[in-house]
Amino acid sequence: MNKPRKDRPEEDFIKQSSLYQEFLAEREEILKYKWLESEKVGYDIGFERALLDWIRKYRDTWRENRRASAQRAERKEQNR
Repeated sequence: MNKPRKDRPEEDFIKQSSLYQEFLAEREEILKYKWLESEKVGYDIGFERALLDWIRKYRDTWRENRRASAQRAERKEQNR
């Protein structure tokens, strides 16, 4: 019988890191893109194709918008 595994402190640290959060947000955008493009063509385009297309077409703009949004939120917080 397997006992439930307790989270290790290093796993909590990783999950809370900004790099990991950025990875999760980017992955979510790629999955949305994959779904939309697959719906357009009528079949699953696959994660690898979606990843490469999304990086080529949208990643730079997505990152710029995300950073700008984070900066606005930080300034807003500082002005409180």
